[in-house]
Amino acid sequence: MIVTMLSMTIQGKSVSVFPCEKPDAPAIYLNTVSGEGLQIYSELQKNPLPDFSLIAISGLEWNHDLAPWDHPPVFKNTPAFTGGADNYLHLLADDILPAAESNLPGTPCWRGLAGYSLAGLFALYALYGTDAFSRVASVSGSLWFPGTHEYIASHPTKCLPDCVYFSLGDKESKTRNPVLKTVRENTESIHAYYQGQGIHTIFQLNTGNHYDHTAQRTAKGIAWLLTQ
Repeated sequence: MIVTMLSMTIQGKSVSVFPCEKPDAPAIYLNTVSGEGLQIYSELQKNPLPDFSLIAISGLEWNHDLAPWDHPPVFKNTPAFTGGADNYLHLLADDILPAAESNLPGTPCWRGLAGYSLAGLFALYALYGTDAFSRVASVSGSLWFPGTHEYIASHPTKCLPDCVYFSLGDKESKTRNPVLKTVRENTESIHAYYQGQGIHTIFQLNTGNHYDHTAQRTAKGIAWLLTQ
């Protein structure tokens, strides 16, 4: 497989663009943990899918850029969450998006936003700050993050999304940590809330814990967005 990839740096973030040759193909934006954009793009190429471009962003300040608001650490000796998601969302929508799409043929017919773990929470949160993305994949999303369910239930999205994908590992909520153990309950509750809003959505359970097969799970969520 020959992969075309364009790289750029925008305000300290590394942006990898995997452009589609077909004009106006959908564009999927992916915030990555450690630059695994190529791995996920390669996973997506294993199955026949509609044409798409992938834009993967790395170099994120994970507990800042993707956290919607401040929150103390959930484990000892780990950093606190310092809510910088609003600022990063502005950077993504106002700077990264136009720069990336200047390298694509035509204008994407729709845009998706995907992410794993805290990036999965951010993907959902982005619906409330911009209308740039109409499809979202929250893959093993950190929907345990305190206040998330309440925020979603009390704020309107900037536009009604076409579809939203949720997934978790079936062991993720089986933990003694009182915060993290709420993840499945919260994810199922938010999924049901979106269904009640008339949003096309799905919740899938994968085998394993949070850190199992992350690239494959992410590709699975993106593939679902592309085939709706």
